Amino acid sequence: MIHPALFYSFSALTLLGALGAVAARHPMRAVLSLTVSLFGLSGLFVGLGAHFVAVIQILLYAGAILILFLFVVMLVESPETERMNIRNIWVKLLGIGFGAVLLRILWRVIGAGGEPPIAPHAVEGTVEAVGRELLTTYALPFEAASILLLVGIVGAIVLAKRKVT
Repeated sequence: MIHPALFYSFSALTLLGALGAVAARHPMRAVLSLTVSLFGLSGLFVGLGAHFVAVIQILLYAGAILILFLFVVMLVESPETERMNIRNIWVKLLGIGFGAVLLRILWRVIGAGGEPPIAPHAVEGTVEAVGRELLTTYALPFEAASILLLVGIVGAIVLAKRKVT
């Protein structure tokens, strides 16, 4: 069981990284903020005793997927990317509203005291347990995620090839 102080520290790191990824104006900074968020998630997994999932989080997502994102950002980045700005006030208000609801929920969880929230049937974190869950209960979402990653890779190659030629 993770100590509540560590749980809240890793949660704060995850949330700050995610907020930085959303709020960053430059795509490169957004990807680096997302990396910080993924390292915070990995710390949460270690605290829950899911060491295998934590290592996969760092190797696969922070190591491989985000490097792919960095390459795509470097290949596709144009001068217009820096100047993009959300001008619609309703989008900003909607984002502020969702952020306020999230902060209210977080405040209620912290204010309630006691133990941090944990998933009702958390995976133990061993290779066997993760494999069993992925290939039985979560087979369809697992395959959907792999197809989504494949589409992202093909899209990156198409965009990179169009820019080179």
